[in-house]
Amino acid sequence: MKKLLLLSLAIASPLAFAKTECTTADKAQWQDQAAFQDNLKAQGYQIKKFKVTDGNCYEIYGYDKDKRKVEIYFDPVSGKPVKENIEK
Repeated sequence: MKKLLLLSLAIASPLAFAKTECTTADKAQWQDQAAFQDNLKAQGYQIKKFKVTDGNCYEIYGYDKDKRKVEIYFDPVSGKPVKENIEK
């Protein structure tokens, strides 16, 4: 039983920790970070943490306009969400 559990964890682990890739575009094409955050705030987001990921994403942690806790990865060129986790 332990061997089966370890095998399933070994297989699932790379998938669970797969990096989210948002863009391969040159950083010169990315939206300005401050302007991007200002735009989100104007849409009602409260940003607690903002970072640029290894997968070339803008990532925010905070709250949406409905006060739901969010973690969202954005394409820094288009500004569109690539992956999002929203607390219900």
